[in-house]
Amino acid sequence: MTSKKPFNKKLLLPVPLILIAIIAYFFLGRKSEFLYVGTVEATKTDISSRISSVISSFPAREGSRVKKGDLLVQMACEDTKLILDSTKKDFERAERLFRIGSLSQENFDHLKTKKDESSLKMDWCSIVALKDTSVLNTYREEGEYVNPGTKLLTLVNLSEVWTVIYVPQLVLSQISIGKKVTGFLPELNMRPFEGKISYISDAAEFTPKNVQTREERTRLVFGVKITFVNPDELLKPGMSLEVKLE
Repeated sequence: MTSKKPFNKKLLLPVPLILIAIIAYFFLGRKSEFLYVGTVEATKTDISSRISSVISSFPAREGSRVKKGDLLVQMACEDTKLILDSTKKDFERAERLFRIGSLSQENFDHLKTKKDESSLKMDWCSIVALKDTSVLNTYREEGEYVNPGTKLLTLVNLSEVWTVIYVPQLVLSQISIGKKVTGFLPELNMRPFEGKISYISDAAEFTPKNVQTREERTRLVFGVKITFVNPDELLKPGMSLEVKLE
């Protein structure tokens, strides 16, 4: 009778080892692709009062989108209205006197300037959006009295954002202004965003202090600004964006 060979368990060992090797190769292969990390930034505009007045209404709301010409803040401006009415009446009288030669050119010009100045200050009472944008922060409330220079709100343009990454000197020869790059947003399953290099620093600097290791902090690097078109406004200031340089 033919005897069966004993089952050798050692023959099964290479199978899981091979599987582990394949998985490790795939995982490490993906991770070997170096991605630079930057923080998303956007153009912010602070809007301040140009006159002294009480805020009569504050339509702007944090997080809201506004169109060009939308009213953001309305000032009461009672005293400005009175002054404008008075200067308009003075100017109307001056026009009549000037036409009949009873008023000098100098006095006529002076009254016209006063009227124009009052009209300009009246325009300052209504603060409107100069372009399509978003309201990032508001700092005052309806009914508050403000002076010239008081910050009222901050607008942010999210249609185009940027980030700054820091690259070593060896990488500079591989990039140029206008070069297309890809950014990835980890929170959206590494969704890609197409961007382009818009600025490369002319001077080296030490790696920013928020880098974790001492070795990396003492390394000289160059700042590279990358601009991204953001029509859906998915990229927000403060987000971390991972950038791939080919």
